[in-house]
Amino acid sequence: MDERSEPSLYAYLSYIDPAAALDWLVAVGFEITTRQDGPDGIVTHAEARWGDIAVMIAAADAAYVIAPLRGVSSGSGLYLHLPEPADVDAWYGRAVHAGARRVIEPEDTAWGSRRARVLDPQGREWSAGTYRPGQSW
Repeated sequence: MDERSEPSLYAYLSYIDPAAALDWLVAVGFEITTRQDGPDGIVTHAEARWGDIAVMIAAADAAYVIAPLRGVSSGSGLYLHLPEPADVDAWYGRAVHAGARRVIEPEDTAWGSRRARVLDPQGREWSAGTYRPGQSW
C-alpha cells in the first residue's frame, strides 16, 4: 500500500449551534480551515485543524440526543493526544475557561500518562492525554 492508499480516520460532529462549537474549538487550540454557511447563515459544513488532527462540524439536522454522562464518561468521545503533561493541563484550562464542563481534572494515571476530560458546552465528550493510541505500552 503506498502513502496515497493508506486509510485515514476523521471525526464529524453535528451541533445544534455549530458556530458556537467552532468558537469553542478555536478557544481550545484548533484553527478553522473551511466554513460553509447556508442561505440562512447556519454552518452547513466546517473543518477545524490542529496539527494532524482534522474534525468536521455541521449543523444538526435532527434533534439528536447526546448520551448523558454516567460517572466520568458518556460512553464515547474524542481523544486528543498531546505530547507533554503541561499541554494536557493547558488544554484543560482553555476548555474550561471557554465553557466546558469539568469531568476529569488533569491527573497522572496508573498506566503512566497524564489525562483530562471535559464535556464541551454542547455536551460532547472530549479527552486529552499523553498516551498515544496505536503505540505499544
